[in-house]
Amino acid sequence: MRHPEELGHGAAETAEGRAAAEHAAALAKLDLAAPAHRARNAPRCGRADDAVAWRGWATRRERARLRTMPENGTLRRGRPGYDQQGILEVAVAAFNQYGYDATSMGVLADRLGLSKSAIYHHFASKDEILERALDNALSALEGVLQGPESTHGRAADRLEYVLRGGVHVLIARLPYVTLLLRVRGNTEVERRALARRRAFDRAVTALVEEAQAEGSLRSDIDASVVSRLVFGMINSIVEWYRTGGREDADRLADDVIAVALDGLRMPTSNRVEELLG
Repeated sequence: MRHPEELGHGAAETAEGRAAAEHAAALAKLDLAAPAHRARNAPRCGRADDAVAWRGWATRRERARLRTMPENGTLRRGRPGYDQQGILEVAVAAFNQYGYDATSMGVLADRLGLSKSAIYHHFASKDEILERALDNALSALEGVLQGPESTHGRAADRLEYVLRGGVHVLIARLPYVTLLLRVRGNTEVERRALARRRAFDRAVTALVEEAQAEGSLRSDIDASVVSRLVFGMINSIVEWYRTGGREDADRLADDVIAVALDGLRMPTSNRVEELLG
């Protein structure tokens, strides 16, 4: 392999040219990197700079660092291939797999192939990552309650809209809702999230009470029990739903409404006459 200076004497005469040459050489070394099973037996080089230049056994983190080097040779420090959203998605997956308490910043750094300082470039702490993730789910659920379809019209129709919206949020933000359902209040961030979740539950219970008062739903079952049972069924979707399955969000929402509300609806006058015979 030619030394970077041999790529062109004219380019090497300036700092910019030298940086571009070094970048080209670094990428070329990546393409010639030895397979992983040969890396352990790589011969030792006589000089430290030769070892750096020729090591086919470069770690995954080093390869990522070199690939993110721009053409001018200046490293984008703290951002090798991941923006804030990308880090958040990987962190949420780790929290769901290992549990929040068991997932250290070191674990996240290994999964991302970054240094911990690169993560801290985007997030001040692990708690901030958790707070951002929980807010992703909670803000979407709260948004369902604030739409015009959930604030105007018959209470039964508004309740149906909220239940459908809950299903859509769960499927669209499945990892984030899964994390929300697993928090237990061990940290201040978790306790704030649980308070927002309880406020959401109270709003749904109030809708059930309105639907009962207007005669749309049976009133012999406590409204808070109805709310817990219905959203308990919706929340259970996180345990078995897989993206790309036979049921999309609309069809699954139809199924939930059929199972959850049909048994609670008051029969129409024609149906009453049929039942009374």
